Parts: sequence; C-alpha cells; structure tokens
Amino acid sequence: MLLDRAPRLRVTTAGTHVIEGMPMSWRTRDAIAELGVRADAHRSHQLTDGDVDRADVIVCLAAEHVAYMRRTHPEAAAKTTTLRRLARELPKVPGETFAQRLAALHLGEIEPEHWEDVDDPAGGDFPVFQACAREILELIDQLVPALSPATTPTGGR
Repeated sequence: MLLDRAPRLRVTTAGTHVIEGMPMSWRTRDAIAELGVRADAHRSHQLTDGDVDRADVIVCLAAEHVAYMRRTHPEAAAKTTTLRRLARELPKVPGETFAQRLAALHLGEIEPEHWEDVDDPAGGDFPVFQACAREILELIDQLVPALSPATTPTGGR
C-alpha cells in the first residue's frame, strides 16, 4: 500500500517468521484490492541481515515487532518504529533530509507503546481484514506527505 501511494520509494516487505515465497492470504489480498491496491505478485520474504542493513527505516505494525527488532538487531533500534508513530511524529521540516528527521525522533530511546499497534487480523473474519487494511491505508496516507521527494528514504521498509 505504501508503494501504491508513494511509487518513488523502494519498499521491501519482510516478516520475522514466514515461509519464504508464499502468496498473501486471500483475505488480505481481497481487503486491499477493495481499497484499489493490487499486490497479486507479492510473496512472503523472511527478514535478513541485509534487509536491515539496507533499510533507511524499518516500519513495524506493533510495539512487539519493534521489541523483536531491538532484540535481534539492536544496531537498527534508531531506525525502527511503528507505522502509527512514524505517521504521527515524523517531522515535516523543509530542507532536512529524511535521515535527519528520523534521527530527531530518537527512536532507539523510546519504549514502544501499545497505542502504536495495528491489530493483527489473523484468525478473524473478512470484515476484520477489511478494517485492518483501511486502518493501514489511512496511516500511510497520513505519512506520505512527510515523505517529500527531497527527503524521501531510498531503502524504506
């Protein structure tokens, strides 16, 4: 969905416990398709050290994911956050690079909080997936204006 809204970004999606190469669930696919976003070619990808090294920012959907990243990749703490926090707090400062604006958030020093979570729809019925997809797209739509071309990350996640 982020790539749909900001096609100039380089976006890599990765999970922490996935079966490599699997398509997304039909509920996820259909829920985002209802929002006008197609991702038919998407396949699951297990997070690698290289993914972490190349990323300008690592965007998680829940505080527990941030905590996981801090445990497994402590070197990435300063560039790991939730979508909700990033959408709400990324400064829109003209003339500053994305890296400068991200550093201003002091992400490695903040304890992730549960208000940041996007509820996981796993196990839910289709309406739960639809609500989750809408929530994520709303957060992306809040974030994208802060990702102006002059300050857009090149290896976002």
